[in-house]
Amino acid sequence: MPQLQLPLFAPGLTPLSEDLAVQQENGRVVYFHGLLPIFQHDEKDLKSFRMYTSQLIANGTVRQGDIVRAFGVPLATVKRYMQVYRQGGTAGFFQPPRRRSANVLTPEVKQRAQELLDEGKSVPEVSREIGVAGNTLHKAIHAGRLHAVKKKLGSKTRAGPALRASVARATAARRWATAQPGP
Repeated sequence: MPQLQLPLFAPGLTPLSEDLAVQQENGRVVYFHGLLPIFQHDEKDLKSFRMYTSQLIANGTVRQGDIVRAFGVPLATVKRYMQVYRQGGTAGFFQPPRRRSANVLTPEVKQRAQELLDEGKSVPEVSREIGVAGNTLHKAIHAGRLHAVKKKLGSKTRAGPALRASVARATAARRWATAQPGP
């Protein structure tokens, strides 16, 4: 005959169901079955949180609403991560995010863009010349599909603060000298 287990929780625990509770303390989140700890993760470890709560829901241990009430997570988010769990299992939470390939960067366009970048042209110049958005080129550079050439510091760099201040003083002096005296 099955033995009835009383829902006993230590003070300070937030109940998830009749048998499960959770506690956040010292940057750790600990899940309890009665008085026994069964899983823990760092407070900021969202992947482990999503994985474990999805497992609890999939196993029928808790309901989606229990997670929503206990953690203040939107129901749509809980459903989204349940779908991740159903499609990819626990590994689905730890895979790097999929990135869409830039359809406008065909091999020919990418080759031409790289040639222009290697010539020392800036991303906006390359963008105008090949007809691809600068944002697309920056994403390709960041993802490693294109390599930007670092510009060398030289005489064509932007004016530094000292030069800008000098020009501003000269302009102010010129304006002051040509100003009309007041009435």
